Amino acid sequence: MIRLSYASTTTHDWTPDELLTLLTECQTNNVANNITGILLYAHETFFQVLEGEEATVHKVYETIKKDKRHKDCTIIETLNIQERDFPYWSMGFEKIDATDLHNINGLNDFFEKDFTPSGFASHKNIVAPLLAHLRSKLIKQISTSTHEELPMTHEDPFIQFLHRTIRAGVKFMALLMVVVILFGIIDIVFVLYEKLIDPPIFQLSINELLETFGAFMAVLIAIEIFLNITLYIRSDVIPVKLVVATALMAIARKIIVFDYKHLIINT
Repeated sequence: MIRLSYASTTTHDWTPDELLTLLTECQTNNVANNITGILLYAHETFFQVLEGEEATVHKVYETIKKDKRHKDCTIIETLNIQERDFPYWSMGFEKIDATDLHNINGLNDFFEKDFTPSGFASHKNIVAPLLAHLRSKLIKQISTSTHEELPMTHEDPFIQFLHRTIRAGVKFMALLMVVVILFGIIDIVFVLYEKLIDPPIFQLSINELLETFGAFMAVLIAIEIFLNITLYIRSDVIPVKLVVATALMAIARKIIVFDYKHLIINT
């Protein structure tokens, strides 16, 4: 993956409605191309970051360059990345002013004097702190609307007390599940050791393989249950997906370790 950032000059001062329309276009196109990033607007200048697969990002950028609504497109930097800085946004958007950057060293003066394509090109060192600021700001925005199963605060003091009590219980269950996982790993080692030293040495029958797979699956299910438990004290996800995943894994384990010798067919 790569992260490409560029700046361009708009052909006119954009209104809020125009910016909203542009943002909708960006989000639609970027979802289709698995592109994420951020779009910044100020002083008739766009600064945009595109994250995704290299070929796709370059293709999208070439399309953007041809848009008649801006000019002087200048690539600021192109970096290979292991993970996305803006994974939650097909395109986040900010219309900033000087007060947004007042507390970030070097950015306030840059905003006033050099927020142009040429200014970005000659001050590439400000890109990293600018992106870090934008990322933290967007994360704060999304965290205000996150789902939380057991919120620490509640208008009813008694409900708040119950939530805090349950959260303490969840943490204790998570600790116990870690113990179960460790015992499960020890059991896997024991099962493998027992099967491999039993004559014929270092050979496993089909039934023994199935028993071993069952031991592994039991540990994996325990890990999924641990994740489900901890989800109830997190605020960034809804636990539905992991609950379903755990159920499917449990069903898969039943099928793998099912003893067909005891299957009775009623006619």
